[in-house]
Amino acid sequence: MGKLFKNVRLYIAVAVIVLLSAVFYGFTTSREFLFSKNLDIFFSLVRELSVFYVDEIDPEQLINNGIKGMLSELDPYTTYIPESERESFNTMTTGRYGGIGSLIRQSGEFVIVTEPYEDSPAARFGLIPGDLLLEIDGKSIRGVSVSDVSDMLRGLPNSPVRLKIKRIGIEEPLEKNIVREEIRINPVSYWGMIGDNTGYIRLSGFTEDAHKEVKHVLTILKARGAKSLILDVRGNPGGLMFEAVNISNMFLNRGLEIVSTRGRIKQYDNSYKGRNAPFDTEIPMVVLVNRGSASAAEIIAGAIQDYDRGVIIGQRTFGKGLIQTTRPLSYNAQMKVTTAKYYTPSGRCIQAVDYSTRNEDGSVAFIPDSLMKPFSTKNGRTVYDGGGIEPDIRTEPETMSRISASLYLKNFIFDYANLYVHKNPAKVHPEEFSLTMVEFSDFLKFLEGKDFDYETESEENLKRLIETARNERYYDLAKEEFAALKLKLAHDKDKDLQVFSDEIIRLLNDEIIGRFYYQSGRVRHSLGRDRDVARALEVLQNPVLYSSILSGRPVK
Repeated sequence: MGKLFKNVRLYIAVAVIVLLSAVFYGFTTSREFLFSKNLDIFFSLVRELSVFYVDEIDPEQLINNGIKGMLSELDPYTTYIPESERESFNTMTTGRYGGIGSLIRQSGEFVIVTEPYEDSPAARFGLIPGDLLLEIDGKSIRGVSVSDVSDMLRGLPNSPVRLKIKRIGIEEPLEKNIVREEIRINPVSYWGMIGDNTGYIRLSGFTEDAHKEVKHVLTILKARGAKSLILDVRGNPGGLMFEAVNISNMFLNRGLEIVSTRGRIKQYDNSYKGRNAPFDTEIPMVVLVNRGSASAAEIIAGAIQDYDRGVIIGQRTFGKGLIQTTRPLSYNAQMKVTTAKYYTPSGRCIQAVDYSTRNEDGSVAFIPDSLMKPFSTKNGRTVYDGGGIEPDIRTEPETMSRISASLYLKNFIFDYANLYVHKNPAKVHPEEFSLTMVEFSDFLKFLEGKDFDYETESEENLKRLIETARNERYYDLAKEEFAALKLKLAHDKDKDLQVFSDEIIRLLNDEIIGRFYYQSGRVRHSLGRDRDVARALEVLQNPVLYSSILSGRPVK
């Protein structure tokens, strides 16, 4: 009996151990099992579709769409890069590619040149904005997409490409034989002096060696007498993190933490410090930011603000605080996957949206002000997290009227600039040029018969109100009042052209100046009327105000 009892106890113990082992093993393997199970289901589903679906299926497109759909559940920055798109991805990170160097867009069945890059083969061989591409190397591009035309224009440096184009004012097509070069998109789109002692740098991206370009122009600006600096990263979408660290290091002492990263995997927890001797830790500086300043641009703004090294002016930045790492996949494909989040030196997380927590409809929301946490700068000023960098001095963003937006988006501004330059080929002065009212009248004649209708915000709101009233069955009770209000709120295009003439003329000026001086000319032209730049100059030219902002003590 005792022996039997011992055996029962042994069997029970063994059973418990086996059960616990199975449970433990299940916990450790359930994740892998679910992956294997669902991948097998996915593979069998694709196989069945390829055999039995009523129409022919493109397997590559089907799988690509499946991958994109899967990744869309994560965040917008985790993306799949097939082999066919690797060159475009490399261009984004390096700023270099082999080609002719021009911006293009769709124009009906063809593709049109919108702007050659300054000092590019396209510019030197005589391409101008408005040139319609008819053929590339003898092949018609009628109906060919912009991306495919872009691929046809790219190629090895020193290789030729033959273009047939249609140019405004010339009846017969022209032929252009252009030799491709390595095109480098300069991350510093403009730099120069504003007044006698303020240097200005427009930094448009963070491609390879961006810090070297910034250091180069800083050296020249200092030699020209710059006693203060405006670093403009408005509209800068970011790029390589190490470039942001190196640029910040130019103004911050070696050894200071500039940004840190934290991820789910320990290897992505890192602190990035300045490793080089700084360029200038004393020069008064302003960093201009806006809603389009993201990622690497926010690293610079956050570090400068946290160390009270300069004044941040503009609007709250985008809040893109997710860092991506490129991982190799089979068949030369790649995946850009989010592996960590950025944190400023004070400990603020830059990321504004938590993609891991979604609403019932799948949407995501920004962190509300009530949940933002306070942090302290070096001088004890209070700053907050919650995504993005809140400027020390907030300014209102410039807005565009609906009529101006319609004229711009429908390319009437672009088309008229082409006509203007054809009739007036002499170079204009970028700082002083402006269309006269007589020339603006010519633009109004150009618009006659063209469709550029639009809805004002008031009209859109009224339309939504009427829709709501219909749904709630109140519309018939106020039908006449709605009709009268609709008539009163209806926009008058001719009147709006006059009311917003100054704004429309500015758009035309920018486009025309760009024909002669490219992007740098547009910036030169805009600086004189840039409200954020004016505010920056006001701060830099008042040492007491500048110091009071950074110390957190208001001027008495």
